[in-house]
Amino acid sequence: MTTYTFALLPGDGIGVEVVAQARRVLDAAAELEGLEFRYDEIPCGAKYYLEHGADWPEGSRERCASADAILLGAIGWPAEDGSGTTRRADGRMAGWEAIVGNRAELELYANIRPVKLLPGIQHMISGTHRNVWAPEDVDMVFVRENSEDLYAGIGGVRKIAGRQEVAIDTRIITRTATERIMVTAFDIARRRAAVGRRRRVTCVVKDNVLLGCRLFVDVFHEIGQDYPEVEREVVLVDAFTQWLVRHPEKFDVVVAPNMFGDIITELASALQGGIGMASGCNIGDRHGMFEPIHGSAPPIAGQNRANPMATILAAAQALTWLSDKHSDPVLATAGGRIEAAVRSVVREGQTLTYDLVGTERASSTSEVTTAVIAALKADHAG
Repeated sequence: MTTYTFALLPGDGIGVEVVAQARRVLDAAAELEGLEFRYDEIPCGAKYYLEHGADWPEGSRERCASADAILLGAIGWPAEDGSGTTRRADGRMAGWEAIVGNRAELELYANIRPVKLLPGIQHMISGTHRNVWAPEDVDMVFVRENSEDLYAGIGGVRKIAGRQEVAIDTRIITRTATERIMVTAFDIARRRAAVGRRRRVTCVVKDNVLLGCRLFVDVFHEIGQDYPEVEREVVLVDAFTQWLVRHPEKFDVVVAPNMFGDIITELASALQGGIGMASGCNIGDRHGMFEPIHGSAPPIAGQNRANPMATILAAAQALTWLSDKHSDPVLATAGGRIEAAVRSVVREGQTLTYDLVGTERASSTSEVTTAVIAALKADHAG
């Protein structure tokens, strides 16, 4: 039996809770499918920084690199002086190495975020729960360039008489990084077309103003010529935001530079029931890191209230990715059954957290996970 190793990066706040719940589901799936998982849990994040003066223990990057997949919880914690998030001495957010550092050092150049509305999920519109779209209207994949743009970390500040007067962030768009993200996007569109989805990639930019976006669009069309069966369209990011919430059914695969991709995927999560249902994959040629897109949520940390679904879905996506990487169909079966178990619990609507059903009907984090495991076992038995 092959053993697969997961590096677990629980991080801060509810990240610790949801990673623990995802591990419960992985263990249940492993037992049912005859798999063997090993876990290397690495403490990290802002709270770790406050205690130790470092984002994580020495050698943690190597431990992540040697794992078969990485499962990340959430990074970030309020600064003790109330000035915002805790920052390192160099000005970066505490816990930087576990999230942005891993993306850069492990060459996780593609951030892939599926946005799919599951039957039974209701949208939070103007403070009330009500359905707006049918599940078939919301089924798209966002492909965000993950290694450069404003996240390249190039820039600086200027102080005059001890007062900060200028802050500069330099945006970097390169042909090499753009080419590989475009290939990723068009490959996904081709695979989705094979199962009945529309053949279209939408490129979201601001090329009427920004030079980097013009290069991004040029490469988009160049790579697109190798996929003649896939439609191409370019949409300005400001226009895209309103089309996304008005007509989500029009979109299939969406590709964007790093910063725009970060913003529009957060908006898109509202279409699937909120960030508690939204997961993301950070993928490179050799490594993969999987995570919920929500933050550490300090106000509810330690209260057993957080929605574990996004992290459970991220774990399922890790299994599917590992299946492709290692040609192990059992992993794909396990990942598919975990996703089916989540769909079953959501469709029944009896065991969901407060963000989906409100406080009065809410179940706890651990109760939701228990329900997912029960559905997983029922699916396997049936």
